[in-house]
Amino acid sequence: MNESIFILKGNIVYSKNTKELEIHPHSYLVCEGEVVKGVYEMLPSKFEGVPVIDYGDCLIIPGLTDLHVHAPQYTFRGLGMDMELLEWLETNTFPEEAKYKKLEYAREAYGIFVKNLKSGATTRACVFATVHRDATLFLMDELEKSGLVTYVGKVNMDRNCPDYLREPSAEVSGLETVEWIKDVLHKKYKNTMPILTPRFTPSCTDELMENLKKIQLYYQIPVQSHLSENPGEIDWVKELCPWSEFYGEAYDRFGLFGADCKTVMAHCVYSGEDEIARMKENGVFIAHCPESNMNLSSGIAPVRKFLEKGLKVGLGSDVAGGSTENLFAAMYHAIQASKLRWRLKDESLKPLTAEEVFYMATKGGGEFFGRTGSFEEGYEFDAVVLDDRRLEHPQELDVKARLERMIYLADEREVCAKYIRGKEIKLV
Repeated sequence: MNESIFILKGNIVYSKNTKELEIHPHSYLVCEGEVVKGVYEMLPSKFEGVPVIDYGDCLIIPGLTDLHVHAPQYTFRGLGMDMELLEWLETNTFPEEAKYKKLEYAREAYGIFVKNLKSGATTRACVFATVHRDATLFLMDELEKSGLVTYVGKVNMDRNCPDYLREPSAEVSGLETVEWIKDVLHKKYKNTMPILTPRFTPSCTDELMENLKKIQLYYQIPVQSHLSENPGEIDWVKELCPWSEFYGEAYDRFGLFGADCKTVMAHCVYSGEDEIARMKENGVFIAHCPESNMNLSSGIAPVRKFLEKGLKVGLGSDVAGGSTENLFAAMYHAIQASKLRWRLKDESLKPLTAEEVFYMATKGGGEFFGRTGSFEEGYEFDAVVLDDRRLEHPQELDVKARLERMIYLADEREVCAKYIRGKEIKLV
């Protein structure tokens, strides 16, 4: 018997496509090594003798992917929600991120963040750190220990931010980034990877963007940033980059907008037709962050349009613009926001469905990490087992209805087991 094979039994649910779920009640999910070997209602004889972990009536879903979260902002989630983006950055975000210059503070704050992220349904995440190299490495150490699979970025900023956070020059920012990447490569993490992280165009000079592209080409690592989140931000980009036809071009000019480098852009609330077309052409991933967009009065992204045009779309918690790392909350906020957009702004874009937001949280966002977010054969084996007995109900509910209730009601209390790349993660 191959000891790398094991089997989970339960109510298995995953996305067939954006509109349909694959549902297999009381079935078997087979893992070999780090990948899915198949889903079976009856086990084939070839798996006779393979250990079966029976989770009874629990739901088994693919792990959730958070395409956009700010680890240093976790400390002040739920605060300052009466402000818009730029004021919120100056008042809350920058003063808090400055504290991570002290490694003692970073140890305590990042310890809390990683512990809570590990306990929920998230298995993979794209994470912003701060400009501080040592603190970013500590965060990566903690994430590696957790078993989560993550991209983590040391933030770059050399203009339009407080002196206490501004890097001295584009050259220094680039050199610090190179040294950080060397440190990461030396550590030989299995699950924790570097990602270039220019905070957003207003905080990065052209020279810095040019330096980051050279680094990206040399090390062949992906990019994450923010795009078209807020009207004031967009006007600012027009002032700083008068040569750009749209915000995304301020990244694309420097080769940091998909095409030859994997890229995820958060928000895209005000992306126009030209920007949408460029994102599709370049294969840019969109991290839809609905709660943050509502909390900071940014607006509501036209996600229905993105999906209909075939763009790559996942979900982001965007803590602390968003109040929680719980991606079930991101799912229901995405549905609620789309209803408001449909009712108040554009009746041609119908609200999102439970099937669509589940796809975005699993297979849609998971694609940024490769073949993840599904139980199709050959996908990496990321699975979350959900026990919904806490959510009592008197009526009979089928598996699909139970999953929909989870989207609106579940949090870390429903997570009773978690597997990443075929390895069980011990929950906190």
